[in-house]
Amino acid sequence: MAAAAAAVKRQTQHIASLARHDISRLSKVKTVRVGPAGSGPPPPSCTRTAPLLPCTHKRPYKEKTPQRWLSVWIMPVADAAAPGALLLCRAEPPVVRPVAHLLRERMLLAPAGDGWSVLVPAAKPWLTGAGPVDEVLAGWAGALTVAAGRPVIALWWDDTRAGYTLASGFRRTVGYVWLSDGTPLGEGEAMRTFAARLGLDPVHDMEALDGLTRPDSAADARARLLGLVAILARTGVVLPAGLGPGEPTDRLRSVAAAHGAEAIEWSGWRDAVRAELDAVEEGPLGPWVRGPKARLVGAVQLAAGLPLTAWGLVRRSGGWTTAGAVLLAHGALGLAYDRMRARPGA
Repeated sequence: MAAAAAAVKRQTQHIASLARHDISRLSKVKTVRVGPAGSGPPPPSCTRTAPLLPCTHKRPYKEKTPQRWLSVWIMPVADAAAPGALLLCRAEPPVVRPVAHLLRERMLLAPAGDGWSVLVPAAKPWLTGAGPVDEVLAGWAGALTVAAGRPVIALWWDDTRAGYTLASGFRRTVGYVWLSDGTPLGEGEAMRTFAARLGLDPVHDMEALDGLTRPDSAADARARLLGLVAILARTGVVLPAGLGPGEPTDRLRSVAAAHGAEAIEWSGWRDAVRAELDAVEEGPLGPWVRGPKARLVGAVQLAAGLPLTAWGLVRRSGGWTTAGAVLLAHGALGLAYDRMRARPGA
């Protein structure tokens, strides 16, 4: 019996090594389990098989007692989630575009519902030493909210965790984290602050947010983020089809490009300033900054400032002279700006 047991052990090790060698050539990570068939059925979602590669035995070793057949169980393991992120900005793309240039990162910008935009990172700085994906996204969200004056929500995920970070002006950022299996790690106060800063319903929406903080074996980290996006839909968030949390960065980039997302890329301070000026001119004050109305205002300021300055000089009045000089300067700068921006490439 001792010799038979030793033979069983050797055969078990032999089959396991063959199985692992064959599995190493497969595209997905697998786990091999070798044991006697009589020990019970294979685990769920496993494939039971004989030796994967030819060996000296035509069939698994069989001891004298018939219940000691050897089996190899191939256990598929879920692929680890590749790090990725999305930035939801509570502003239209024309407002987000100029400030997104200031991040000096390649992004794709697309509308994400009524009054919302989404930025999809085209690069992966968290893989090149810039820091973990959650820290990188928190920095981006803080810079965007300060520059645009609008709330920014960073959704992020990696192979072990997922979560969000809300940045709103100069206030302290808040966030929540889940493990990859959906186990909540954050505090309920963060969810309440999240709801208050976004103007969510303190009863119904808060109840839905509380559900994301309770243990749920059927909800993994991706399901938690999808639930959060569903709650944000009540504020107008509508992500383009296929653009959702949990997807790899490369897939998010290709989906955003297929939806016609605008490419944002840092090309120097001159282009950044030009983009900022374009945003101002496309806003509600645009007609008074450039165009016929702006030229009319500039001419009126010059016409009023010239005699006012002369009057102040004659009367030796510093106040009137200063007021006239300010009108002259504003009028001259307005006309000069309109003329400069009218030139090609300005």
